[in-house]
Amino acid sequence: MKSPVDLKRRSYWLKTLHEWHWVSSALCLVGILLFSITGITLNHSAQIEAKAEVMTRKAQLPGDLLRLIQPVAGDAKAPLPVPLRDWIAKAMDVQVAERVGEWSEQEIYVSMPRAGGDAWLSIDRSSGDIEYERTDRGWIAWLNDLHKGRNTGVAWNWFIDVFAIACVVFSISGFFLLQMHAGQRPLTWPLVGLGFLVMLLIALLFIH
Repeated sequence: MKSPVDLKRRSYWLKTLHEWHWVSSALCLVGILLFSITGITLNHSAQIEAKAEVMTRKAQLPGDLLRLIQPVAGDAKAPLPVPLRDWIAKAMDVQVAERVGEWSEQEIYVSMPRAGGDAWLSIDRSSGDIEYERTDRGWIAWLNDLHKGRNTGVAWNWFIDVFAIACVVFSISGFFLLQMHAGQRPLTWPLVGLGFLVMLLIALLFIH
C-alpha cells in the first residue's frame, strides 16, 4: 500500500502532466489536423494533382529606366534599382522589392518561387522587354507546400519549429500519462509496442 507521501507525489505529477498534455494538445490541434490531411494529399499527389494555371504579362521599359540596366560585362546577383522596382509594381502589379535578380550581359532574371506555384520575371537589358509568368497549381499544392515548408517564408518556418516542439511535449507528456495509468490498463504497453513494431517492419521490409 502506498504511503500518503507517495500518493501526494503521484497526484502532483498526474495533475502536472495532464496540464502539459491538454495545453500542448490545444496548441497542436489545428496543426495536427493540417499536417495529417496534407500528409494524405502528399502521399497521393499523383492521383489528385490539379492542372496548373499560368498567367503571363508583358511590358516595355521606358527609356529613362532602360538606361539604368544597360549591359555591362560580367554576371552578378543584386536587387533591382528602386525606380525600376517601383515602376514594375505600378505598371505590372508585380512586387520584386525583396527579390534578388541574376544579372547577365543579356538579361536580368528574377526568380520568385512561392507556395503552391512559381513565378519569374525577365528583363531584356538591350531592348527593355519585360516578361512575367506566374504558375498557380491550386490550393492542394499550396497546402502541400505548407506541410513541407517549401517557399513559405521565415514566419511559417518558425511556426513549424514551435509546432514541432509542442508536438514533442504532447507526445512525452502522453507517454508518462500512459506509464502512470498502465497498471489499470493492461493493454497499454502491448499497443505501444505494436505501434512501434508495425512502423519498424514496414520500414525494414517495404522501403528500399
